[in-house]
Amino acid sequence: MFDFFKARTPPLIGVDISTASVKMVELAEENKGHYRLERYAIVPLPRDAVVDGNIANLEQVGETIRRAWKILGTRERNAALAVPAAAVISKKVNLPAGLNELEMELRVEAEANQYIPFSLDEVNIDFQVLGPVANSTEEVEVLIAASKKERIEDRTAVAEQGGLKAVIVDVETYATEAAYSLAASQLPNAGQGQTVMIVDVGAQMIHIDVLHDDQSVYTREQSFGGNQLTQEIMHRYGLSYEEAEIAKRKGGLPENYASEVLQPFIQSLAMEIARAVQLFKNSTPYGVDHIMLAGGCASIPGVVEAVKARTQINTVAANPFIDMKLAKHIHPDQLAVDAPSLMIACGLALRKFDA
Repeated sequence: MFDFFKARTPPLIGVDISTASVKMVELAEENKGHYRLERYAIVPLPRDAVVDGNIANLEQVGETIRRAWKILGTRERNAALAVPAAAVISKKVNLPAGLNELEMELRVEAEANQYIPFSLDEVNIDFQVLGPVANSTEEVEVLIAASKKERIEDRTAVAEQGGLKAVIVDVETYATEAAYSLAASQLPNAGQGQTVMIVDVGAQMIHIDVLHDDQSVYTREQSFGGNQLTQEIMHRYGLSYEEAEIAKRKGGLPENYASEVLQPFIQSLAMEIARAVQLFKNSTPYGVDHIMLAGGCASIPGVVEAVKARTQINTVAANPFIDMKLAKHIHPDQLAVDAPSLMIACGLALRKFDA
């Protein structure tokens, strides 16, 4: 039952299965808290293989994982994967300090039974002790996470189909936050004491996670994503979905693409993010000091500048590898383009180093 937050694990690779692609990251530890990027891979998924975070075609996703692993060029087969935040019910509770592991599990199960709208037989549950409750020595704050077993089983099944073994199943939001701990060095004072909105623009959804002084205070999803640009390319130039995806990434579109297709998309994305900022400000006591863009759209030329201009907030493209040493075969310029889309995979790869 308890399997979200495992202790120190054997060597593993972080595997992010999104709507559009499979991303893999393998890290090595130079010394405590300092890492080296050994290798990474990004392989597109067939259309509709993953829909709304659900694996719709096990065989296609498994085959894509197998291809990504071959491109990665590693011997490691242990993997950390993640389920979407929308598939997870999480809650923070205060429990007595000093409980042993069995006592804590029993208390967590009792707490979970009160707020999970499913039979406990249908879910996987785990917990993590976050630390002492403020102004109390008698209680600790505990994060409880639960997900339907079928969502976990889908991830482990496609990993196995792709020749890997899922040793950890995490939550995408937590993986992003782990990677943010590295990417935060891009911000003044590493974001300490400030409010940072992480905006992950996926194929179908924008995922918002706001951290205040490194603690999550707000999450939200908005329906908007890179698929809207792909579809416009398809309709405008008469291309298939696969052809439009390739053209979007590698170029070769007519001269009017930038002004008539790409720029309107960039402005629409900037407006969506500005709306997200306003919704956050209206519903919390915080402002926003910085915006960190993740996902493939963050690497589109002009997106960072457009968001900064629209929101009047300092905006950067996420790069969790900014202070890492790189293996010799990794090209820094290409990594800078790919880095924003590797946040979740990087955060999952970091689980190898959990104490």
